[in-house]
Amino acid sequence: MYHVCLFIFQMEDGVSTYTVDEALVSMGFGKFQVFVLAYSGMAKISEAMEMMLLSFVGQSVHAEWGLSAQEESFITSVVFLGMLVGAYCWGLVSDNYGRRVGFNFTALVTGGAGLLSAFAPNYSSLIVLRFFVGVGLGGGPVLSSWFLEFVPAPNRGTWMVIFSAFWTIGTILEASLAWAVMPAFGWRWLLALSSLPSFALLLFYPLTLESPRYLCMKGRIADAVHVMETMARVNRVALPSGRLSAGNRVELHEMADSAESAQLVSARKTNSVDHASKPGIGGLNAILRLLSPNLIRSTLLLWTVFLGLAFLYYGLVLLTSELSHGNMICGSEGAVTVETTHSTDVNLYRNVFITSFGEVPGLILSAAIVDKFGRKLSMSSMLYVSCLCIAPLMFAQTESLTTVFLFGARICISASFTVLHIYAPEIYPTAVRATGVGFASSIARFGGILCPLVAVGLVHACHQTAAIAVFITVMLVSAVAVSYFPLETSGRKLSDHIAA
Repeated sequence: MYHVCLFIFQMEDGVSTYTVDEALVSMGFGKFQVFVLAYSGMAKISEAMEMMLLSFVGQSVHAEWGLSAQEESFITSVVFLGMLVGAYCWGLVSDNYGRRVGFNFTALVTGGAGLLSAFAPNYSSLIVLRFFVGVGLGGGPVLSSWFLEFVPAPNRGTWMVIFSAFWTIGTILEASLAWAVMPAFGWRWLLALSSLPSFALLLFYPLTLESPRYLCMKGRIADAVHVMETMARVNRVALPSGRLSAGNRVELHEMADSAESAQLVSARKTNSVDHASKPGIGGLNAILRLLSPNLIRSTLLLWTVFLGLAFLYYGLVLLTSELSHGNMICGSEGAVTVETTHSTDVNLYRNVFITSFGEVPGLILSAAIVDKFGRKLSMSSMLYVSCLCIAPLMFAQTESLTTVFLFGARICISASFTVLHIYAPEIYPTAVRATGVGFASSIARFGGILCPLVAVGLVHACHQTAAIAVFITVMLVSAVAVSYFPLETSGRKLSDHIAA
């Protein structure tokens, strides 16, 4: 390990220049960024509400239409399938045609399909419409990239944690809405009302601006300057003197041993702007760029961790239900006794409402450590602690102890997942940021699909020890993968182009 301090100064016709990063640091986090945070946060709330309603709608539709267990479960699965498609498509759209174009269409598809699904006349039409809701929800990473590209580097981690808090707000709002609406009005009203945040995004869309970093990456310097001037005017500050440059001024305090680290954070030549401004990349080309020698290590490790943490996050939610509420009790010799008593619908809504607050400590914890200890150490340490929290559950525990252990694991996994969503956009250059995060989010959907096989299937089959062993294994593999990420991004400026 050695220390390098590298500065690249650019002069154009004798006039000093500044980069987008320097302008953002100069302007600070002002009123303009507050609007961007609120707008992106509304999208996060919309995404959380559409995902949370799956906990309530399935049972009601099952009772009304007489569905089988498989048909009921497919109402949830088809949303994840749609998200697989959407995460891939919207990332490509965003990187080729702009962040604003990407999140405008995601809001339109999510809101439109969500509202129409409230009027679905039969099961088949509901499945099709919920698939398109999933397609729209797959564009969530586009808003994350857009917000990230307006935030100054020094406090980027803290603000991204605050941005992640909108997910928790959305889960609490949906549980509250279901508690108030479902008993009196039914599932159709819940679907209709849950689509309103997406339409709010469309209402305020004309007030949004394109990311100046994206504009510079595409060589549209004049448009980027116009956006920066608007930001400065709203924040009531002045831009740095000189001209906006598409080049980077990079400071490297620590250069990692791997060649990939050097390539990811090295200064880009101005001719890379010309390369980025070429017509859009196709799907195969996008994959090849993510798997190029400069990015392949980051990409494969990111896919591994996203898959693992999605499996753990959704799996712990299911384990909380399976282990804490006693729906399935296994005898000493493996005999299975099913309890026939269930909570009333009102108790279900109340319990989900209370449980939704469990992620608040995780958010607070991630906010406290993400910039102080760095992204990699924050994620890996939380994953190791989660192993300690869940290990006692390999053996039968009392209900109160089971709840305590699962709550501790939920805090750690929520904190680690939050930091991962901060790290993922930072590790990719602007040219492929939305596409890279979109692909990683697609991989994460497989974790959500696989976790019921363990969290529900093994526990129902009286293999609790094996189920917990699988969870611990996934936690350890994810923690090791995090430690092999090529660089620490805390405090670093975002890169714009893939190194040649």
